[in-house]
Amino acid sequence: MEATHEPAEPVAKGVMATAKQSFRDLFIWKQRVAVTNSVGESTAEWARPLPLRNPISLMAQLSGRDWLFFIVGFAAWTADAFDFHALSIQQVKLAKYYGTSKTDISTAITLTLLLRSVGAAFFGLAGDKWGRKWPMVLNMIVLGVLQIATIYSKTFSQFLAVRSLFGLFMGGVYGNAIAMALENSPADARGLMSGILQQGYSFGYVCAACANLGVGGGDESWKTVFWIAAGISILVGIIRIFFPESKQFLEARKAGKQNQASAGAFWRETKIMLAQEWKMCIYCILLMTWFNFYSHTSQDSYTTFMLTQKELNNSGASRASIIMKVGACVGGTILGYISQWFGRRRTIIMAAFFSAVLIPAWILPEGERSLSASGFFMQFFVQGAWGVIPIHLNELSPPAFRSSFPGITYQLGNMISSPSAQIVNAISESNFVKSHTGKTVEAYGPTMGIATAIIAIGIAVTTAFGPEKRGREFEKALPAGMNLVQEGSKLDDLERGDSNEQKPQMGQIEDSSDRADEKK
Repeated sequence: MEATHEPAEPVAKGVMATAKQSFRDLFIWKQRVAVTNSVGESTAEWARPLPLRNPISLMAQLSGRDWLFFIVGFAAWTADAFDFHALSIQQVKLAKYYGTSKTDISTAITLTLLLRSVGAAFFGLAGDKWGRKWPMVLNMIVLGVLQIATIYSKTFSQFLAVRSLFGLFMGGVYGNAIAMALENSPADARGLMSGILQQGYSFGYVCAACANLGVGGGDESWKTVFWIAAGISILVGIIRIFFPESKQFLEARKAGKQNQASAGAFWRETKIMLAQEWKMCIYCILLMTWFNFYSHTSQDSYTTFMLTQKELNNSGASRASIIMKVGACVGGTILGYISQWFGRRRTIIMAAFFSAVLIPAWILPEGERSLSASGFFMQFFVQGAWGVIPIHLNELSPPAFRSSFPGITYQLGNMISSPSAQIVNAISESNFVKSHTGKTVEAYGPTMGIATAIIAIGIAVTTAFGPEKRGREFEKALPAGMNLVQEGSKLDDLERGDSNEQKPQMGQIEDSSDRADEKK
């Protein structure tokens, strides 16, 4: 962002005032930011988004070490997604194996999503206090072990119990992965890198779909996919052991070492953060609830939709799923990159609008080719909106809690939306339509289409009235538990991260609002 020194109305305080101001600011190209002078007086001015830069030059800003951290974060997020989708794309096989309905199988998805928030809280706070490395190592290795335990689950009850435990450890991956990957990226490259990082989820889906295609449609072939998922997760965990802790976390901890942070200080700071940021917490949970409904409703039962309503075979449905998620990878990368210039909220709203418009073209076609094409463009916009989320959540987070805050809000949204696949299956199995061959089939298409339209509207409205902190800098924040005292001065505001004796200098833009880098 480029400072213009053009005065603006002060940044609004309060829920309704902030919502009104945020909505008005959508239609103003410049961005409202807060600045603090040398005596602590705050004013507001407009900042101008910098033009989009060549993505190759943006990626070239990352050092070899930066790329190392990014790739490890991407790999962890990919393995996490592979583990999850190993189940979601094989619901038909698992229903036959355990002799139950697809709705009952989707109960495992609900339980996994329901318990992910617990893991996000535990491992996210651990990552903010002790670093990103070892919580991630533990996460990935245990996830692999639980995938193997799923294979050896003899009864449906055992299957559900293992998948519940799986959710606890799966929840810890996201927050640590995005914090480690993005906190080492240069500020003006974060939109692009956020888009690429988020597509680790889509890439994990593609890998799971490729594995499903390779093993065929046998009732027990799902076990092979789970073995592959287990191997990938354990491998990522082992590789992470041999790479160092996040450089930024180590530097921040070294800078704050004089504060002798204790467990008590950590929890006191956490309580202060929640007292200051509870409204932001609620907003991010609401936003993530919509987003998780968005992705799970549009993708988890799509393979089932093609197998049942569209009557494709396992190979055709798997190929169409792969092409669909290639669209997700492309869309997330492109729209994440564009959001650095176009704005986080405008990009999300645009993507939600186009995905809603595409719904008829998404569910009405027949045949593998048509479904592949419509699925590609639908997921281009669904995951295009998601491509903005990693950096958007990081920028909205209190600086010292960039591991726990995104992870917990994301997973609490996941918990609330956890019944999404189960709801889609239950409604679809209770309602029927005629297929192109004249058979009476379960109504997956209409169910997913109506639900996705409602969700897209909810995302657009929630985003339009919410905050944005594009371009925010958080490199100087100390780890959680070390911010209560800085050089003998009590911390004013955990959101900004400066003490009474360390006020921002004249013209410096606060972390508590959108930060603009002045052009020298």
